[in-house]
Amino acid sequence: MTKNFDGTAEALTFSSAADNTTLALVCGPLDENLREMSSVLNVEIRRRGSTFRVAGEKTAAERAVRAIRGLIEETERSAEPVTKDAVQWRFVAEDDQFRAGVTNEELGPTVDLKTRRRDLQGRTPNQRQYLRAILSHDISFGIGPAGTGKTYLAVAAAVDAFERGQVERIVLTRPAVEAGERLGFLPGDLTQKVDPYLRPLYDALFDLMGFEKSQRLMERQSIEVAPLAYMRGRTLNNAFVILDEAQNTTPEQMKMFLTRIGFGSRAVITGDVTQIDLPKGVRSGLKHAADILADVRGIAVTRFTARDVVRHPLVARIVEAYERAGGADAQR
Repeated sequence: MTKNFDGTAEALTFSSAADNTTLALVCGPLDENLREMSSVLNVEIRRRGSTFRVAGEKTAAERAVRAIRGLIEETERSAEPVTKDAVQWRFVAEDDQFRAGVTNEELGPTVDLKTRRRDLQGRTPNQRQYLRAILSHDISFGIGPAGTGKTYLAVAAAVDAFERGQVERIVLTRPAVEAGERLGFLPGDLTQKVDPYLRPLYDALFDLMGFEKSQRLMERQSIEVAPLAYMRGRTLNNAFVILDEAQNTTPEQMKMFLTRIGFGSRAVITGDVTQIDLPKGVRSGLKHAADILADVRGIAVTRFTARDVVRHPLVARIVEAYERAGGADAQR
């Protein structure tokens, strides 16, 4: 790598020994992945054949170079094309800047999941810790802001357990609480009334298992998607149970859910305690449970931060801004 200076920007130039096929998979059609990286890191990336030139603020340019080299190495092993989403996932917000993906030592060991998404794995240390906790504990909590993969990774672990024959069915549930709105009367039968609240669970399930297979398994009751109110009085044996949006449960509902777990079952509870839609003065069951069960053997609690956001990089900055505002409000 040689360093050149172009005006006020530092330019880093390097050549890759990768073949043209690998470079095409990394850079994307018309180098769209390089343009995405340029936008995220606020640098200028130019490519001529196997030679890359990255110009911009020194730290950002160095991160871009590390990311390109890393993507080339990964693509040489996998021979899979790199997507724009994968480029975004490679960067995590930190102090309004972005850093390249952390090293494998920092990430910790990977967890191989048997889903339709063969490339699925934890992208941050907390995500990998979360997956390991789900596999090694009967009850796991995933608490953190939007976009950190809490629900998606939990559904992926459920699909993996089902495909490997470790459980006989998957149960997905969440409280039917409106997010700060009053929707009034909803037409249709009971299923049609509660479907809008459960849509995020359906979306993750269809992505990880496929629409047709998911529908067949739901018809056979091997996969059940239901509102939390339907859990009362049941005992769930040999099942993988996920409670999503758990911040909108009351302590009584949370206790009811946790005591449904039967033999051979595993439960994952996810939620964001900064987005509680319960009536004013009602305590969140997720907050309550995380406080009193943190030291109970067999239960794991993973807490995510803005650094674990894997949606559009701007989402991480939004989460951090709200966290700062919340801290300032608390001091007033």
